[in-house]
Amino acid sequence: MSETAALLQERKEIFQVLYQGGIPKRVPVNSPITLELATAYVGENLVEVSYDLPRLEAIFEKICQDFVADSFPVAGVGRSPLFYQILGSKPFVMSSTGSMQHPDVVGMLPEEYSDLITKPLDYLMDTVVPRLYTELDTDSSQKAMVFAKAMRIQTDVMMENFMIQRKVAAKYGYPAIGMMGGTGPMKTTLAPLDYLADLLRSFKGLSSDLRRYPTQVLAACETLLPLMIKRGLPNIPGEPGVTFIPLHMATFIRNKDFEKFYWPTFIQLVRALDEAGQTIVIFLEDDWTRYLDYVYDLPANCRLMVEYGDPQLFKDKLGKKHYLTGFYPATLLHSGNKDQCVDKAKELLDILAPGGRYQFSYDKQIIATTANSKLMENIKAVMQYVEENGAYDHPDKVEDLVFTDKSAQVQRAKEIVANINQNIDSKYYTTWEKYKALHPELEGKPEHIIAPKIQHYEEQMIHFLINLC
Repeated sequence: MSETAALLQERKEIFQVLYQGGIPKRVPVNSPITLELATAYVGENLVEVSYDLPRLEAIFEKICQDFVADSFPVAGVGRSPLFYQILGSKPFVMSSTGSMQHPDVVGMLPEEYSDLITKPLDYLMDTVVPRLYTELDTDSSQKAMVFAKAMRIQTDVMMENFMIQRKVAAKYGYPAIGMMGGTGPMKTTLAPLDYLADLLRSFKGLSSDLRRYPTQVLAACETLLPLMIKRGLPNIPGEPGVTFIPLHMATFIRNKDFEKFYWPTFIQLVRALDEAGQTIVIFLEDDWTRYLDYVYDLPANCRLMVEYGDPQLFKDKLGKKHYLTGFYPATLLHSGNKDQCVDKAKELLDILAPGGRYQFSYDKQIIATTANSKLMENIKAVMQYVEENGAYDHPDKVEDLVFTDKSAQVQRAKEIVANINQNIDSKYYTTWEKYKALHPELEGKPEHIIAPKIQHYEEQMIHFLINLC
């Protein structure tokens, strides 16, 4: 076996054991370096790279050569500037340095809650989308053309990113499975209240709405729940994949508002995804200490990325039911010396590693557009320390673990999606049964082949629309 093949096997087994609740050979090291930092490190221009994706390969190679990690150590283009340029985006714009920024925008007016609640998809397409994206604020023919171009760009960028990453990952021994877990499709969704607060009402607007329009906010969250479940599942249910849920607003509202507006629909969302067999990765943004009892009650084996909080408290409360990562202050990498940075890694290993169910990572992305030598040396030192000192005395082996058959969960996913689809009332969405009724020329043709293909593109369009808002 070659050195690369052996490294690939070792990393793969570490994650397989970890995600089955066992004790891996050592604590997995996850330290994804942002594309902003990676381009600065190799002396590339972020603006040019973001439009010229083949240049990613050399950047990925250099990071893989210079940094220790168990999952692929550098991110690709997450938000394509070409995609947002074509749309005339207001919510996502490129800065002069090449970073994608998210200005505070309002896509929905407070007097329009009833429109959202009555026909959410029609309201998003007809009212919100044109407000957020200037190139879609036009006649229907031109809007359809822009929509089609944007969907194609998104697909092309995702595929090119994936192919380059896969090529470099294979060369340097990185498995498909990693930080997020699972080998199926990767999806991102939001808690209904966070979706409402993001591009629809804005953080400030929703904070006011909780007091002024509580009934409408509750109804909107209930309306958005099935769409957020749909967004978090593969377009066509098949192999269970990974769903990432970043949580935004919970820590900025009062406990009683969290209990009333945030938690009820969020827990329903997570339970539905869990029933469907999804691997659920949740980013607990800010400090969730006051909500630890709620977090504990999430379905078992959620993968929790923690920003702030006492690691010992989180370990004691959540560490036997859920997986933990995060906690390491990214700011220390900027301000501390090498010894201080390594000492912090040692402290977290001592607290979080015992008993397993932990992988090393930082509390947030390392935000930097310049790669000064101190920062990069600190990152290298920390990653190297964890890789060399995170070994377990009595690890489990893959062959000793029992892997769950997820066929029942796949069937449940299909049931969940079918139920949601049957209840969507929109001129922009048609189920196969309705489509077939409108097209008698399909009579006698192989429905088992045609139906999933037509339904696939129907689902793609709806997922695209929901993600735009």
